[in-house]
Amino acid sequence: MKRLEHIGIAVRDLDSANELFGKLLGCPSYKVEDVPAEGVRVSFFNVSGIKFELLASTRADSAISRHIEKRGEGIHHLAFEVDDLEKAIAEHESMGFVPINPVPSPGADNKRICFLHPRTTGGVLVELCQEQSASDYADR
Repeated sequence: MKRLEHIGIAVRDLDSANELFGKLLGCPSYKVEDVPAEGVRVSFFNVSGIKFELLASTRADSAISRHIEKRGEGIHHLAFEVDDLEKAIAEHESMGFVPINPVPSPGADNKRICFLHPRTTGGVLVELCQEQSASDYADR
């Protein structure tokens, strides 16, 4: 893994959360976008190179909706950047980690993503992500 890419935070209401985190972090969100494949609308903050991703559900059947229903708002996942997502998935599988989505899917902020199941990562939902190439993005 190259670095911590962002911290994902599940929220019920993105507008309210943007206002709250804008005050808390002392800066506005720099980007808001929809990720239809995940059923979320996301907002990003950057504080001294540390990114925070707020995730609000756009569908009742999304993972974020289920997370908030079970656990409430709060930290949802830690995302780590990798150079080669398919290779990282295979390496993590060989070490006993279980991918929730073994085939990478489109994520926010021009990333391809894969989540590792928290039952195999000490209770922490881990996202592996890689910047999409122009050809990856065209397939989206």
